[in-house]
Amino acid sequence: MKIGMEIGCQADCEVTVTPDLFAQFEGKVVHPVYSTVSMVHSMEWASRKIILPFLEEEEEGMGASVKVKHIAPAGEGAVVKTTATLVKVEKNLIYTEVEAFSDNRLVGKGEVVQIILPKGEIRSKIEQVQTGGNL
Repeated sequence: MKIGMEIGCQADCEVTVTPDLFAQFEGKVVHPVYSTVSMVHSMEWASRKIILPFLEEEEEGMGASVKVKHIAPAGEGAVVKTTATLVKVEKNLIYTEVEAFSDNRLVGKGEVVQIILPKGEIRSKIEQVQTGGNL
């Protein structure tokens, strides 16, 4: 990792809720609102934006864990802004707290943990899985 990433730095992800972001399973809409899976995606993306400027050429980040609490719905056309805040760096683990707001109303919050690994190590793990091996 390059130097300069500091506790408290933030990154955002903003989406407008459209039908493809609705809560749905196997193509059937369950609720016409921003889905939890879409919220997780936004939380991971905002968190990833924090690490991107600090990755060395031979490094890549991967999701290690996500904790999310979906608090309130956001309907079609709503703008949801998700903000990730760096709260801890522990060796190669990057911890962010995330909050999602729509119309100044908290719709979700959680934590994203990313792990920074050498690209070669990631490729090796993927190859093992693709050939039926265990990690």
